[in-house]
Amino acid sequence: MKIKIFSLDGKEKKDIELSDDVFGIKVSMGSIYEAIKNELANRRVGTAKVKTRSEVQGSHQKYYRQKGTGRARAGTKRSPTRVGGGIAFGPQPRSYNYHVPRKIKRLAMKSILSLKTSENRIRVIEDFEIESGKTKELMSMLLNHVDARNTVIILKDDSVLTKRAGRNIPWLKLLTFNKLNAHDLYYGQNVIIHESAISELNNLYSS
Repeated sequence: MKIKIFSLDGKEKKDIELSDDVFGIKVSMGSIYEAIKNELANRRVGTAKVKTRSEVQGSHQKYYRQKGTGRARAGTKRSPTRVGGGIAFGPQPRSYNYHVPRKIKRLAMKSILSLKTSENRIRVIEDFEIESGKTKELMSMLLNHVDARNTVIILKDDSVLTKRAGRNIPWLKLLTFNKLNAHDLYYGQNVIIHESAISELNNLYSS
C-alpha cells in the first residue's frame, strides 16, 4: 500500500510504502477496547478513602445501659449506624492496574493504524524538528495540513524541543513511534506521521 508524503508547506512530494501487516489488517475492535480500557484503568490514582469505625473520633463508652430503658441495644458512638460514625464497606486506597497480553496491545495498535488509514485520516510529512521550541512555529506548520481539531503527531524520536512546542496546543498530542498509546491514537481525528517513523512502525509491528 502506498501513500503520499507531504512537505512542511503542504505540497505533495513522493510516495512511501506502508506495510499491509501494520496499516492494512482487519480491524479488531475488541483489542482496541481492551487496550483503551487498560490504559484508562492504569491511570487511575485509587486514593479514595473513608474512615472505618476504628478510625473516626468518638468514645468507646456505651451510649446507655443494656437493659431497662426500653430502647434497642446500643454500643459505641463509632458504629456505622450512628451519625458521625465510621463507614461500613466504603472505598479504601487500592491499585486499579492490571495486565493485558502483549499480543493484544500490538493488535490494538495495528488495528487503530489500519482504521485511520482506511478512513484517510493518516498524513505522512517529511521529518521536522522545532529547534526554537516555539508553539507559534509548530502551529503555523500544522495548519498547512490539518484543521484545529484532535490531532496526533507520531515522531521519529523523543524530540524535547518539538514536544515543548506542542504542550500549549490543547488539541494536539505528540507521541514517539515506540511509545504509542491506544487512547490518544484512537480518538485523534487526524494522525500525522514523520516520514522516518513510517519505516520504524513497519519494522516494529510487522514482526
